Amino acid sequence: MTPHPQPPQPLALYGPDFAADPHGHYRRLREHGPLAPVRIAPGVEAMLVTDYQAAVDLLRDTHTFSKDPRAWQATVPADSPVLPVLGHRPTALFSDGPEHARYRDAINDTLALIEPHILRAEVARVAQQLIGEFAATGSGDLIAQYARRLPLHVFVTWFGVDPADGERIVDGVGGMMNSAQGAAAAYADLVEVVTRLVADRRARPRRDLASYFLAHPAHLDDDETVRQITLLMSAGHDPTTNLIGNAILHMLTDERYAGSLHGGAMTAHEAINEVLWQDPPIANLAAHYPRHDTDFHGVRLRAGQLVLVSFGAANTQSGQAGSDTGVRSGGSAHLAWSAGPHRCPAKQPALLIAMTAIEQLTSQLCDAELAVPVSELLWRPGPFHRALVHLPVRFAPLDTTVSAGPERESAGHSGVPIGL
Repeated sequence: MTPHPQPPQPLALYGPDFAADPHGHYRRLREHGPLAPVRIAPGVEAMLVTDYQAAVDLLRDTHTFSKDPRAWQATVPADSPVLPVLGHRPTALFSDGPEHARYRDAINDTLALIEPHILRAEVARVAQQLIGEFAATGSGDLIAQYARRLPLHVFVTWFGVDPADGERIVDGVGGMMNSAQGAAAAYADLVEVVTRLVADRRARPRRDLASYFLAHPAHLDDDETVRQITLLMSAGHDPTTNLIGNAILHMLTDERYAGSLHGGAMTAHEAINEVLWQDPPIANLAAHYPRHDTDFHGVRLRAGQLVLVSFGAANTQSGQAGSDTGVRSGGSAHLAWSAGPHRCPAKQPALLIAMTAIEQLTSQLCDAELAVPVSELLWRPGPFHRALVHLPVRFAPLDTTVSAGPERESAGHSGVPIGL
């Protein structure tokens, strides 16, 4: 038998160096083959799939790989900052077979209640309101004042969350994804908010997604309901925020989009698609664990070993998205939504939110430009996401003396406008 070569030393995927230059890290990792060892937190190692075909093969191979992390989790310190993202919970993300199908059915059926035309109208209304709050100043931070707040409103609306708890949701999701000190506390606070919500809806159902989860034929108990909702919030809010921010940055800095903010040929749809190829908001995740010792694309993997997929690296592999003659502008074969049985179930509403958010922004702030050099932009550290800390812009101030109309009463008190 040919001996397996000694693997290279793990490359750290956390901290400011990785946040500043993830693609440089991916190039180094690809030098070692389709999989390479990485460190995602102090003392926590994984194998990262950087090859496109290997990623597709892993995501579809339910015979060799499991999504259940419990054997791996037993080897990780209980206070590891990556456990809020990777630790086992009774959700579709961490289950296989019939259990996964039960959770997934509840998620799919609940998301199917969202009426696209109603969602688009609501996102446009809130986008106009948010833009109006800073348009007269001639400057703004499109992350803090726009990209983060818009998906928050949608989640508060969908699930009937008390608006007073909205910022706790954002802080909880963002904190757990950063995978740094405080990640466990951030996730615990998110769970506390959703637990109170589910208890209230169990006693007093309303026309919102939390109530529908509880009424679904899958008969989820309270904890299962809490965990599916926190999964959707963590997998939905932060990535959607990052998709909006990354796509706007792309349009502001790529010369092919020159003039797009005021009627150019390149569209928001193209910007989003290119970002999903080049800088997907979830860069490294899709945790899988071999069910037994196995050889995978020439690499020996141990049973229960953590294997992550780098959507960012696989998408930009030479011959896929890396050339001007590739399929970046029109193709949809990227892996930003994952693939196989655990493919993202919320692709369509997420795209609709991002598209509408960008279209509304570019139609109103058509002369917006970066207020700082690109090199001065900060990216949030952490192994899992590609996320801007801020996105400062300047533009000609707009006259906002004409009100856009009274704000609709909060969904937490009057039902939700999503076709339930």
